[in-house]
Amino acid sequence: MVNLTIKDISRIAGVGVSTVSRVLNDHPDVKDETRKKVLEVIKEVNYIPNNSARNLKRNETNTIGVLIKGIHNTFFSKMINSIEEKIAEKNYSMILHYNKGRSSDFKVAVQFIKEKKLKGLICLGGEFDDVDNDELKSLNIPVVLASTNIPQHIDKRFFSSVVIENEKESFNAVNYLCELGHKRIGIITTGERDKSVGQLRLEGYKRSLFKNNIEYDINLTEIGEYTFESGFNAMNRILNKNLEIDAIFVTTDIMAIGAAKAILSRGLKIPEDISIIGFDGLEYSKYFHPAITTISQPAEEIGKKSIKIIFDLIKNKKSHKHIVLKTELLKRESCMKK
Repeated sequence: MVNLTIKDISRIAGVGVSTVSRVLNDHPDVKDETRKKVLEVIKEVNYIPNNSARNLKRNETNTIGVLIKGIHNTFFSKMINSIEEKIAEKNYSMILHYNKGRSSDFKVAVQFIKEKKLKGLICLGGEFDDVDNDELKSLNIPVVLASTNIPQHIDKRFFSSVVIENEKESFNAVNYLCELGHKRIGIITTGERDKSVGQLRLEGYKRSLFKNNIEYDINLTEIGEYTFESGFNAMNRILNKNLEIDAIFVTTDIMAIGAAKAILSRGLKIPEDISIIGFDGLEYSKYFHPAITTISQPAEEIGKKSIKIIFDLIKNKKSHKHIVLKTELLKRESCMKK
């Protein structure tokens, strides 16, 4: 065989492209049996990677970076998988970096690019209010901001983006609860400090209440993080106030599952006592009982479009793109007419 690609190896070995990539890059997170199978196929067909010049040293100019905000948000996992597969098909390498602290996401991105000599960078989540246009322009590599809020002051000629309309879709989620007849609608959000999406989703909630002639009550608002536990604790704080709440909008599915657990642990029923709606469309929400109604984001499509933009820019140096994707309201068992 000649001119085989990494995709051919994955097909012959019966594994994913990303798995072959991990084997070629000697990643530890591959089962011994799978690694052995892939290496046998590579040896049998005498496969030589196109970027074999890296031999003992990875060709750092063929590296795409993925910068991820935080470590808890499992919503990014599907995006990462779809990005990794496309990177592997191009015989590039991928480096993940998590901004775990409170450091500026943009400054972390700049340092990441310099240290790893990246060919392109995708930022999943994060806050970029502190971005300086001159500094952004000087990066000289393709940068895509995905699944975050794009500040108005940033010059769109210097970066690309793949996002959804967080404020609008949160409005739609709460409006759905209003259409079902709910009046005492609480919210668990990551809050105004979370300028990536939390602030926008809170604004959508408030706008929907206003549109439906419902007064905003700050007592029905609690702040959480991207964890089951924080959703559970935030919901308990709301329930402890005895405010006769009849519905709750939770701005991430992870927190929504924690909130649902808190409701059920009090002996209350979902949706008979309290309807609940989440946001993201995670698999977890589908298999929770009762299945949680949610705004589903196209996670894989966000990943695929982000990496396509990167490679288009690397290849042709075309203009940056700014893509807005649609979401879907998945109506499940956790909401009912009041």
